[in-house]
Amino acid sequence: MADERVPVTVLTGYLGSGKTTLLNHILTANHGKKIAVIENEFGEVGVDDALVRERFNTTEDIFEMNNGCICCTVRGDLIRILSKLFRRATKLDAIIIETTGLADPGPVAQTFFMDESIKDFARLDGIVTLVDAKHVEQHLDEEKAPGAENEAVEQVAFADRLLLNKTDLVSEADLVRVEARLRDVNKYAPVLRCEKAGVGMEQVLDIKAFELARVLEMDPEFLGDGEHEHDASIYSVGFERPGELNMERTNAWIATLLQTQGTNIYRMKGVLAMAGCDDKYVYQGVHMLFTGETLAPWGEQPRVNRLIFIGKNLDRKQLEQSFELCMEAAAAPRGPPVCE
Repeated sequence: MADERVPVTVLTGYLGSGKTTLLNHILTANHGKKIAVIENEFGEVGVDDALVRERFNTTEDIFEMNNGCICCTVRGDLIRILSKLFRRATKLDAIIIETTGLADPGPVAQTFFMDESIKDFARLDGIVTLVDAKHVEQHLDEEKAPGAENEAVEQVAFADRLLLNKTDLVSEADLVRVEARLRDVNKYAPVLRCEKAGVGMEQVLDIKAFELARVLEMDPEFLGDGEHEHDASIYSVGFERPGELNMERTNAWIATLLQTQGTNIYRMKGVLAMAGCDDKYVYQGVHMLFTGETLAPWGEQPRVNRLIFIGKNLDRKQLEQSFELCMEAAAAPRGPPVCE
């Protein structure tokens, strides 16, 4: 008898591995499926939800949780959102849960076996882990405080499918070495190489890959109530500022951050309002790598800059004060504005 329950994909991976990029690929593909998305962000300022909504051009079926890590403090919120989805008349073809880059996917997967109301309506289809080919080794090797989990290792270990992303940034020898490292942690999950998270939807959705027996073999306490501890040395700094930015000063500010603090900034991202530019400017950084692009026009929305930094040894006061110098009001007179 066919399983009529809604398949759920848990999309995980360390900070900057490409989860939101993959999610956008899925949501903009011409597949005709009804998909609900649950997003979890780490920090007090949410950015990813805005990026997904505007690229997907929708206001429905995207749910955000940013008051804690999905694998601990907001698990009750996850259950409530899922219950709400299942009470609706519209039948879903799939649910995608995108975790924060600092989440252990184990407790998320537990939800589908320990809560009776969820078990009746949804099945855990698979845990898909994005891996940043350039930076994953340093995170796998990172020394953690006693008792704290290495989330990068947990994400690889629990994966049913590993997407080795950003392969264009490293050599073939690097890829072979990284793949060997991944197999040392998880010998079961297939490893698919990709650039810019470009994989077919059939590699992510309805893959029927999660096997409880394998997980219990790896972690006999999987269905228990054991607690886990995050590395407290990694934290987020987020803030919002209304107004417009001077493009030249902002670019110089970002360049300085990458040069001086790149090793400590695991992830930085934001939506910025540039003077003379009608479109939102989106920037994303992973350690010393940086990309930026324009998104949809601001239109009638208030021009508010939203920024988030995740890493170690982050000085909130210094970040806020240095960013203030990028505001257009703080900049010296300049020539005609350029938005590019």
